[in-house]
Amino acid sequence: MKDAIGDLSDQISDAASDIGAVAQEQAKRGLKHARANIESVANDASDRLGFVADRAQSHAASLGDSFGDAIQERPLSTLALALGLGFLTGVILRR
Repeated sequence: MKDAIGDLSDQISDAASDIGAVAQEQAKRGLKHARANIESVANDASDRLGFVADRAQSHAASLGDSFGDAIQERPLSTLALALGLGFLTGVILRR
């Protein structure tokens, strides 16, 4: 009877060890899968951010060109507008 109980104990110990090894392997696979997903999301976000930055830079350059053209075409109007905006800003900040 003692031998039977000892054998059963050994079988239970081996089964528990096998279950632990399987669980560890599944955890490793899950971690690899999660890392791949995170890297994919990060790469997509980086690509989108780069596209948005390029578009913003393009629009800023276009706006700067437009302002430059307006200043060259109408320098007095531009000066009057700048003075008016400066005065308005001063009044608002003074309060």
